Amino acid sequence: MIKIIDLRYGKDSDIFEKLASRSQIEYGDVLRRVEDIVRDVKEKGNDALIKYTEMFDKVLLTQDGLKVSKEEIEEAYKKVDEKLVKVIKKSKENIERFHENQKEKSWFTTEDDGVILGQMIRPLEVVGIYVPGGTAAYPSSVLMNAMPAKVAGVEKVVMTTPPGKDGKVNPVILVAACEAGVDEIYKVGGAQGVAAMAFGTSTIPKVDKIVGPGNIYVATAKRIVYGYCDIDMIAGPSEIMVVGDDAAKPSFVAADLLSQAEHDILASSVFVTTSEDIAKKVQKEVVKQLDALPRKDMALQSLDNYGGIIIVQDLESAANIVNKIAPEHLELCVKEPFAFLSSIKNAGAIFMGNYSTESLGDYIAGPNHVLPTSGTAKFFSPLNLSDFIKKSSIISYTKKALNKVKDDVILFAQSEGLDAHANAVKVRFEED
Repeated sequence: MIKIIDLRYGKDSDIFEKLASRSQIEYGDVLRRVEDIVRDVKEKGNDALIKYTEMFDKVLLTQDGLKVSKEEIEEAYKKVDEKLVKVIKKSKENIERFHENQKEKSWFTTEDDGVILGQMIRPLEVVGIYVPGGTAAYPSSVLMNAMPAKVAGVEKVVMTTPPGKDGKVNPVILVAACEAGVDEIYKVGGAQGVAAMAFGTSTIPKVDKIVGPGNIYVATAKRIVYGYCDIDMIAGPSEIMVVGDDAAKPSFVAADLLSQAEHDILASSVFVTTSEDIAKKVQKEVVKQLDALPRKDMALQSLDNYGGIIIVQDLESAANIVNKIAPEHLELCVKEPFAFLSSIKNAGAIFMGNYSTESLGDYIAGPNHVLPTSGTAKFFSPLNLSDFIKKSSIISYTKKALNKVKDDVILFAQSEGLDAHANAVKVRFEED
C-alpha cells in the first residue's frame, strides 16, 4: 500500500533513488534482437514486415494488405459509438486550437549597408506516428501526435500500428487517425514498424521524424534509427506528483494518484503535502478507491514500489522536491496555485487547483499529453509545434557590407589555419 514518508525535521528517505531507478533499463538481449529486426527490415523491406507480423501478431498479410484501405476506415466508423466519435472530434478541435497558438513566423531584419538577416521556418515533409495496439490502444495519443504535425503544415503524416488477430486495426484508432488527418495507415507494429518508417519500403514511405509511444522494443528501435531520421523522445513509465496543503481534497488527490498507478507497475504516484492530517486522509481514500478499480492489482503493485505520500515542513520544501524529480504530470492542489507556480522550474504539464485533474490533459483540454518522463522535464518539453518544423538561417550581404567586415573575416579564418576561407573573401575584391 502507499506509504507515508515524513521528511520534516531533517528526516530522509530512499524514495528519490527508487523513482530514479525506474528509468535505468537493462537492454541486453532486447538491444541485440531489435538490431537484427531493424537490419532485416532495412535490407528486405516488405518481406521482413510480413514475416515479423506473422511471427509476433499471428497475422499473415500480403504486400497489398499492409496498407489500411478506405473501406476498412468506413467500417471502423460503423463500429465506434457515435458519442465517442463526437468526443474524439471535440478533443481534436481543442488540441488543434491550442497548438495553433504555438505557430512561429519566419522573420527578417535589415541592417546598414543592405545586410539582411533572418530565419525561415518550414514544416517537415513526412512524419511517422507509431501507435501501440492491443490493450494499449489509445486514440487520444493518435490525436496528440498527429494534430501538432498537421497544424505545423507537415505534408504527409503516416502511421504504423499492429493489427489484431483478425488482421484489422482497432476501429477507434482508425477513427481517431481519420479525424486527425493522418494520410496513410499501415498494419505494422513493434520494432519492425519503426524501422519501416525510418528506412522506407516499397510500400511505406521513409519519414523525416518518428513520434509516438511504445514498449521497450519500440523504444529501442527508435534509439537505433535516430540519425537516419529524427525521433521525439524515449518515453519512460508514467508519473504524477500532487502538491497539496490544507486546501487539497483527499478524495480528489487519491483518485488522481490512482489514475497514474493503473497505467503500469512502473508508474509513479507521489503526493507531497504540508499537512499530516491531509496525508492520512489521502492514504485512507487510496485504500477505499483502490477496491473499485478493475486494474486494482496493477495499481497496487505500482503504489507499493513507486508510490508515496511525503510530508514536508512547508511549500518551499515541496517545490524543492518537485524541481528535483521534474515530474511528467504535476498538480498544484494548494490555496493559491498561481502564486506557487513561480516556484516550479521543472515539470511536463502543470494542473492548477483542485478541479484541474490530470485526466483533462490526457483527453480534452488541448495541451499535448506527450510529456517528458523520468526527470527529463529538466531539459525536455511536451510535444509541440517546434517538433515538426525546421529553421533555416538567411544571410544576405552587399559588396559594401562585406567590405566593412572583410578584414575581420580574413583574420579570423587565418587564425584557425583556414586559408581557403580567407581567400573566399579576398577573391571578391581582387578586381578592385
